[in-house]
Amino acid sequence: MKLISHGKDIQNDIPTQVDNNIDTGTEQPSFPERLLVIIDSRALDRQCLAQSIVSHKADMRVLAFGSIEEWRRQRHLHPPLSSILLNVGGRKIVDPAVAEEIRKLASEFEPVPVIVLADTDELAQIMKALEYGAKGYIPSSVSIDVCIEAIDLAVAGGTFVPASSVFAMRRLLESGNAVARPLAGMFTARQAEVVEALRRGKANKIIAYELNLRESTVKVHIRNIMKKVKATNRTEVAYKINDLFPSDPATDGTNWSDH
Repeated sequence: MKLISHGKDIQNDIPTQVDNNIDTGTEQPSFPERLLVIIDSRALDRQCLAQSIVSHKADMRVLAFGSIEEWRRQRHLHPPLSSILLNVGGRKIVDPAVAEEIRKLASEFEPVPVIVLADTDELAQIMKALEYGAKGYIPSSVSIDVCIEAIDLAVAGGTFVPASSVFAMRRLLESGNAVARPLAGMFTARQAEVVEALRRGKANKIIAYELNLRESTVKVHIRNIMKKVKATNRTEVAYKINDLFPSDPATDGTNWSDH
C-alpha cells in the first residue's frame, strides 16, 4: 500500500514526497498497480482524503496533487493511471473554470475515468458534470467506503451518481411532465429553461450563470419569448406564462421586477 502526497515545503518551496513503504532491500513481487490520482488545490483536504482511501483500500495506490500540471510533470515516474478524482469542493460545476477543467481531463486522459467529488448533491450540478465528461459524481456527504466503491465502479466502466439524485430526478419527471410538454410545444428547450427562470423572478445575470449562457444571449431569448407570448416586458411574460401553464404553489407570490 502506498500513499504519495505532493505539496510544497513551506520553508524552501521544494516539492516534497512521502512514501509510506519502507525499502527492506528484498525483492518485492511485481504486479500491476491500480493508480488513483487526486486533484485538489487544498493541501490538507487532498492529503486527508488520500490517507483515508489508503487506509481502506489495500489494492489501490494513491497520489495527491494540487493541480493536473503537477501530475503531468511527474507522471513518467509512476505506473499508468486507473482513475482521476477531481475534488471541486464548494465550487459550482457550471463555473466556466470548473467546467473546462472537467472537459480537459476527460478528453486528455480518455479512457481513464474522471470522477468528480463535490460538496453538493444538486441534480443540476450532477447532470452538468456527466455532460462535461465525468464518469461519476460523489457528494462529500457520503462515507469513505461509498467513495471507494464509486471509484471502483467508474474503473470497471460504470457511472456512479448518488441515490438522492436518482430519487430527485424521478420526482422531477413525475411532477414536471405536465408543464414540460406544453412549454416544449411553444418554446425551444433553451427558451423553456429561460421561461422557468422568469417565472421565478430571476435576474438576467442569475439566469445566465445557472444556464451557463452569456447575459446578452439571455436577453435575446427573452426578446424572442416576449414576441411569442405578445408581451411588452419580462413581468408581463411571467404573468402570461403563469396564466397559460399554472405553476406550483412554491412559485406563487414571487416578486417580479424588470432587469
